[in-house]
Amino acid sequence: MSPRKTFLGRLIGLYCILVSLSMVIHKQATVDMVTALLHNGPLLFLLGVITVPAGLAMVLGHNVWSGGAEPVIVTLAGWATLIKGTLFLFLSPGAESSLFLGEFHYDEFFYLYAGISFLLGIYLIYAALGQQPAKQ
Repeated sequence: MSPRKTFLGRLIGLYCILVSLSMVIHKQATVDMVTALLHNGPLLFLLGVITVPAGLAMVLGHNVWSGGAEPVIVTLAGWATLIKGTLFLFLSPGAESSLFLGEFHYDEFFYLYAGISFLLGIYLIYAALGQQPAKQ
């Protein structure tokens, strides 16, 4: 097993679990924060500047489309991070809020999105913790 895949599986899994639990515990605060963020151009740009390198690092370090569900999910998470960061950089605040709040119905499907993130995290932790990283 690749130590990079195991590390990224653990990292993304723990991140998904912790963030989704925090979101559910503080639902209204999370919805209010996301809504305010999506209307703040400078903050969206800063978020894009931070998110794009994180997505690039995952895509460049682990772009594996075979070998089972775990490596593909890790790769998809990297690509999703890169695409989301790129959207933060290039879309206007109006377009961002229309996409995330309007098209994706963030408030209406809040628990669905948090649940998917939580289950994804559980799966990645289960898959990654069951493996010992390869010795170098």
